[in-house]
Amino acid sequence: MPVNLPIVLTWLRIGLIPVFVGVFYIPWYWAPPLSASLFALAAVTDWADGYLARKWDQTSRFGAFLDPVADKLMVAAALILLIQQYATAWLTLAAIIIIGREITISALREWMAEVGQRGKVAVAALGKIKTTTQMLALILLLYQHPISSFDLRLPGLILLYISVVLTVVSMFQYLAAAFES
Repeated sequence: MPVNLPIVLTWLRIGLIPVFVGVFYIPWYWAPPLSASLFALAAVTDWADGYLARKWDQTSRFGAFLDPVADKLMVAAALILLIQQYATAWLTLAAIIIIGREITISALREWMAEVGQRGKVAVAALGKIKTTTQMLALILLLYQHPISSFDLRLPGLILLYISVVLTVVSMFQYLAAAFES
């Protein structure tokens, strides 16, 4: 296993998950903004580890495996916490779609790698837009406090539902690319 800064950032993201979850449940006023900040830090490390790995030519098969696992674990943890917090059918449905898509595409990529066609399902621009929208939505929803008198939940929900649409569209793009003749 290679050890370099991009890999360390990925491990940091995984290590932040129990801290993030623990902070989320602290019954103090500052806990939601801190949990949102921890999630935002994880989102930044997601961007930074890939950027640095490419810039410093430190990409590795292990990093390519671990990075999406870390992302999916962090997003799934955030979605599960938000379902518990808000307990709405629409949020639950959005979480199921997002988590289901991630499992489906991970399995598809694994299968395509086994048949030597991993490149057909490489991350596309729409996937990056989906991830950015999703991360911003989750940060806003995790924050839970209004800024001045502006409630961040509505823009957070709007962004989350936009990311759900992008999630479904990008899933079908990946599936279509995988099964092209």
